[in-house]
Amino acid sequence: MLRRPRRNRKSPAIRSLLTEARLSPENFVAPFILTEGEKINTPTLGLEDLARKSIDVLLREAEYLHSEGVQAIALFPCIHPEKKDGQGSYALDEDGLIPRAIQTIKAEIPSLCIFADVALDPYTTHGHDGLINENGYVINDASVQVLAQQALVLAQAGVDVVAPSDMMDGRVGAIRQTLDQNGFIDTNICAYSAKYTSAFYGPYRTALGSAPQIGDKKSYQMNPANRREAMIEAQLDSGEGADMLLVKPALSYLDVISAMRGSSPIPICAFHVSGEYAMIMAAGNAGYLDADAALYEVTLSIKRAGADVIFTYGAKKLIELLKRDIAQHRTAALV
Repeated sequence: MLRRPRRNRKSPAIRSLLTEARLSPENFVAPFILTEGEKINTPTLGLEDLARKSIDVLLREAEYLHSEGVQAIALFPCIHPEKKDGQGSYALDEDGLIPRAIQTIKAEIPSLCIFADVALDPYTTHGHDGLINENGYVINDASVQVLAQQALVLAQAGVDVVAPSDMMDGRVGAIRQTLDQNGFIDTNICAYSAKYTSAFYGPYRTALGSAPQIGDKKSYQMNPANRREAMIEAQLDSGEGADMLLVKPALSYLDVISAMRGSSPIPICAFHVSGEYAMIMAAGNAGYLDADAALYEVTLSIKRAGADVIFTYGAKKLIELLKRDIAQHRTAALV
């Protein structure tokens, strides 16, 4: 036989040399769910990596992750019900939970990149990402104006990247214009270009208490059946000034990540969401599979599909797995 593919798999050295996709902590964004208080670290559904954390606890964990090579974290708020209203007013509070967290983290770890979510669902009593009318329908253009102001508040606090996850039409352009007009020309926008209506957001919504109380999000989040529509969203966001494009969820939409990577030169992010992560951990706890190996494989598949940046609740676990993998390669090389 002229071609024997197994020749390229015959030794650890050759396998390593020819590896096409590699995981690195530098490409991870670690999501954190923040809550008020001190010394709070409350797991969600028994999952430590989806815990609600106070700023002081988050700070310690962020310091560790950064020391291990993770360059960025993403902040999401668990807002007390008393601070919620129909308009999501607390999202515009300059002394709110997320602005304070940004300022604290930047003071202690200035080199750490911070992403902050732009959406109203954690702040509204109805749980939708924008303002709603009397029929419970999300009003697009009025919502965009509020979201642009929310992004400005985050930029004023010192955030590196605002990440609109709301899926309103035109919000990227409005945010870019608002930031530029107020002198924040260097604040990045990571647009959730393809955020799908998904069953895999469950644990996250439980942690935040942000599930919709009226209707659902199908009128603005994407139909899971559609891929071409995601290319339209990506093209629009790119044209409006997005610096990065994001696909969410990741594992169920590898084809979308790949297609977006092939059609756009802009960096592609993918969010391995709470339900996808919890599914692996639950299967591991039940003894159905090796959770560590499955997490590594799934994350590698997201990278292989074309993601430049991976948002993952498993960042800490993956760091340990990567260390173990390096140690195994070194041991094999000595044999």
